[in-house]
Amino acid sequence: MKKIVLGFSGGLDTTYCALYLAEQGYEVHSIIVNTGGFSDEELAGIEAHAKRLGVTTHTTVDAVKSYYDRIIRYLVYGNVLKNNTYPLSVSAERLVQALHIAEHAKAVGAEAVAHGSTGAGNDQVRFDMIFQILVPGLPILTPIRDGQLSREQEIAYLTEKGVQMNFEKAQYSINKGLWGTSVGGRETLHSNGMLPEEAWPTPVTKTGTEALRLHFEKGELTAVNGHPFAHPTEAIKHLQDIAAPYGIGRDIHVGDTIIGIKGRVGFEAAAPLIILKAHHALEKHVLTKWQLNWKDQLALFYGNWLHEGQILDPVMRDIEAFFTASQQQVTGDVFVQLLPYRFQVTGIESAYDLMSARFGKYGEMNTGWTGADVRGFTKIFGNQVSIYHQVKDAADGND
Repeated sequence: MKKIVLGFSGGLDTTYCALYLAEQGYEVHSIIVNTGGFSDEELAGIEAHAKRLGVTTHTTVDAVKSYYDRIIRYLVYGNVLKNNTYPLSVSAERLVQALHIAEHAKAVGAEAVAHGSTGAGNDQVRFDMIFQILVPGLPILTPIRDGQLSREQEIAYLTEKGVQMNFEKAQYSINKGLWGTSVGGRETLHSNGMLPEEAWPTPVTKTGTEALRLHFEKGELTAVNGHPFAHPTEAIKHLQDIAAPYGIGRDIHVGDTIIGIKGRVGFEAAAPLIILKAHHALEKHVLTKWQLNWKDQLALFYGNWLHEGQILDPVMRDIEAFFTASQQQVTGDVFVQLLPYRFQVTGIESAYDLMSARFGKYGEMNTGWTGADVRGFTKIFGNQVSIYHQVKDAADGND
């Protein structure tokens, strides 16, 4: 029997794949890569479900920290928001899952690899591309996509085989991970419509306001309200627990899919949005004008290329190296005020703050130069444009 590694979530599509591939004579090795969306109880239930389907082995990978180390840290360093809105919650998550599945396929000596993507979304491209690069030559089996199966056809097949699971389709499709939760439903299938209150994973239970102090060390969130964390993933989870009950971080992203159509999806990402905005506020104080300028340009490309699955392109390592170098002085505290459905960054404190009063106070006084210095600087700074207009006026006869 040929060994095949199957990315397995325990849902309808991957349940179908596990049973179907076994019937085709494959020795199925299922793997679930947890990027922060599953509890221990849920993971145990998924493993039991996989074994009932007859898989040869089932592996659970705790990828939360590697997810952060490989991808999220650079999204923070770059202040990356797709279309100035979306923190790339699902797209980043799928890439780290694909990386771990490919590594597992190598480890077990698989002769094929499989995933449960349909032919209608971005994930099929992300999985296929990672597999083609990391395990070249291994056939990639996609039973749902290749068979163009409908949900009803999958259910009929599994029912005939005696598989017992909840086949009822939830009104809203929810994908939870460390860097945010996506929410899809009937409202996101059209260009107009907001998700109702009951669709959001976290109910709004907090009122009033709450002050936070976020501490960053070289661009990474390491403490909240003076409480230090061993790893930034723990700080992210803690901040999410504090802020999500305010209804913060809810929005709908409209973007271009890899396959060329427009897509619309809701998301809830309180901690990611607060972290990105707080981090950016700190950077504006401690980085120079041209550091900020080049970071913005590179971040736009990095976010788009990562969204399209190109995490293994070596140019991404080059940009990550630039991002990392830019964070050497991004250390300090950022103060944030939480309110229902919104938040405000109220200020920062940092030993590296370039707004130091030692060099002057904008609009009030200067201590590092004289008025004569400014007159001379202004004359030279505008010299070329002055020459341009003088030459143009002379040539046009406007002397």
